Amino acid sequence: MTAEATPAPAEAAPPLHGLRVLDLATLFAGPLAATMLGDFGAEVIKVEHPTRPDPSRGHGPAKDGVGLWWKILGRNKRTITLDLASPRGRDVLLRLAADADVIVENFRPGTLERWGLGWAELAAVNPRLVLARVTGFGQFGPYSHRPGFGTLAEAMSGFAAMTGEPEGPPTLPPFGLADSIAALATAYAVMTALNGRATTGRGQVVDLAIIEPILTVLGPQPLWYDQLGYVQPRTGNRSRNNAPRNTYRTADGSWLAVSTSAQSIAERVMRLVGREELAAEPWFGSGSGRAEHADVLDEAVGDWIARHSREDAMAAFEKAEAAIAPVYDIRDVMDDPQYRALDSVTEVPDPELGPIRMQNVLFRLSETPGSIRWAGRPHGADTDAVLAELGLSAPEISALRTEGAL
Repeated sequence: MTAEATPAPAEAAPPLHGLRVLDLATLFAGPLAATMLGDFGAEVIKVEHPTRPDPSRGHGPAKDGVGLWWKILGRNKRTITLDLASPRGRDVLLRLAADADVIVENFRPGTLERWGLGWAELAAVNPRLVLARVTGFGQFGPYSHRPGFGTLAEAMSGFAAMTGEPEGPPTLPPFGLADSIAALATAYAVMTALNGRATTGRGQVVDLAIIEPILTVLGPQPLWYDQLGYVQPRTGNRSRNNAPRNTYRTADGSWLAVSTSAQSIAERVMRLVGREELAAEPWFGSGSGRAEHADVLDEAVGDWIARHSREDAMAAFEKAEAAIAPVYDIRDVMDDPQYRALDSVTEVPDPELGPIRMQNVLFRLSETPGSIRWAGRPHGADTDAVLAELGLSAPEISALRTEGAL
């Protein structure tokens, strides 16, 4: 066979093809973790209450009565309705669980047990199941039965205490930061548990408290306090670890962010702004030393940037191989050539809204890439199809709906 006649290789299945996930969770960490699994090929079945759908359907702006946040959070998921608190709903969930690999839930501890759907019952029908339990405070401890949300984790982790201007109040993020970090951690935990299953043949419970992953990403705060009694204060845009590090306004009214985490970058910035003498100071040789002199370094960089347009300042920094970036709002993100090259915000067809744009999958795989196959679907859109695949007849499905189990 000639090279020209060699058949093209068959397209590889996505890496999580064949993995079945039941998403019982709401707002936002659990569902987002299930979305991440679905983006790489897992079959995700979103289970919502018949009359109380996932609140994300009503969060934030809507278009033509269709919640936009749900279009992202519900992508790549089939949607069914099921009242888990009803006996018949419980029975259907157990039948679904028998053929599932993963269940993601975020009810308060004890809720699934009260419905007869705790780990004992789930493991009895499927010993290979991984049950990911995502709650504010975990499954045990003095706060475990409190309602928990990402905002509380952002407050309790120390994030808010160190965020904001030195003389200002603690500052919370204007988006679901702790939930999003917890979602990443949950997806990682699920894949870790599944890999463990490949060795042991058994599933297990993932207990993830939303207060913990954000604490991890805050860095060495516990160690600093343990060893030095050090509590990081609010420093605004400055860092206690290096300088100059701030946002600076240009002559044409734009804002630029400068980072000098590397010593060589800090030296290049000083040469660029014409203040080489500062780089010769003994304190300039370490990030902490520069941070102690942030006022003088900010003045040097800020004065130089204030005399230049955004375009000119960016060009000069790039030529000097110094680190700089414009401060974007979402309009800039949507128009940026690097984001466009990466297809970071991609277009997805949607039968309700037409073409819509949203964040793409988290990363690129060269051989088995993920994809957005569809945006979030209407409430319960796939109930009949999923239950029919489970072996329920049309009269049985109708009876469940009449009883209020669906």
